[in-house]
Amino acid sequence: MFKKLAMFAAAMIMAALLAQSAHAAPLIIKFAGQDPPDHYATEDMKKFAEEVGKKTDGRIQVKVYPANQLGDYSLVYEELIRGTIEMAAISFPSQFDNRMDLIYVQGYTSSYEQVAKVYDPNGWFFRKMDEFNKKLGVKLLGMYLEGMVGMCTTKELRDPLNPKVDKGALIRIPNMDVFKTALEGAHFRTITIPFADVYQSMQTGVCDGDSGYSIVAAYTALGDVIKHWYNFNKNTECLGIMISGKVWDKISDADKKVLQEAASNMAAHSIKAARENDEKYLKLMEKRGIKVHMYTPQELKPMMDAFAATWNQLDATKGKDLMDEFKKEMKKITDSVK
Repeated sequence: MFKKLAMFAAAMIMAALLAQSAHAAPLIIKFAGQDPPDHYATEDMKKFAEEVGKKTDGRIQVKVYPANQLGDYSLVYEELIRGTIEMAAISFPSQFDNRMDLIYVQGYTSSYEQVAKVYDPNGWFFRKMDEFNKKLGVKLLGMYLEGMVGMCTTKELRDPLNPKVDKGALIRIPNMDVFKTALEGAHFRTITIPFADVYQSMQTGVCDGDSGYSIVAAYTALGDVIKHWYNFNKNTECLGIMISGKVWDKISDADKKVLQEAASNMAAHSIKAARENDEKYLKLMEKRGIKVHMYTPQELKPMMDAFAATWNQLDATKGKDLMDEFKKEMKKITDSVK
């Protein structure tokens, strides 16, 4: 009888342990974003959360926090390093590693087909960006295209495609050498102004235009002050889909695969979504009375070549070896997508 009671007790304990294991608390992942709640990037973050929850049977639950609710992208990145924020879809903060400015180099891609190859997770560019982030304790899961970047102005530019002519306008740039060297090399006059002050600066005439906005961002943030949009497609607006290295290391291989697949799906979808939204918002610009200047790749080539001619100036801040690799790899992509 004693043995039977002991065996029964052991069985009950084992059943309780199994039940407890089966109902272990899920891993809650805070997914920080910087776009508004109704932005298509935020919608894709929500789809990511649904996919992960479903494929992990609830073992991982992703909570989306859009519109800088957890802080701006620099602060969020610091928290990713610490592991206090688990995931983010944010701009790459180059103040932690100047080489991450590589994403904003002017003129290395001018089409959605090229962007798809640049952002390919098996490609050189992605691997380099992952390398830079990994050294800081952050894992890059995907690169999310928000759109192509042109130039918006309050006045018409003089001979805009001629890199040898002053454009007759003062253009605001972010505080990055990748913008300054390229644009000044193509005879744009530039001024550095904080992002938060761009609207007022254009409204009051402190500057005549901006070179850092995507099509969608220019329309939504500056639509009632700009008069011209130049569709230069000179660089991209890109978010990194990132996870804290401290969190990544604690996740099982099976769940890592789920997260990576969901991020890759989100990134791949962004190329198609960006193209559709760019086309949509160009039409909205025209409807609003903004003059949209469209160009073919052939028409843009002199400007792109002028930008590329300045890349050597980035050797001092990015490293000559890196820039030599960059030029070689980007030429491969350009040659493969005409």
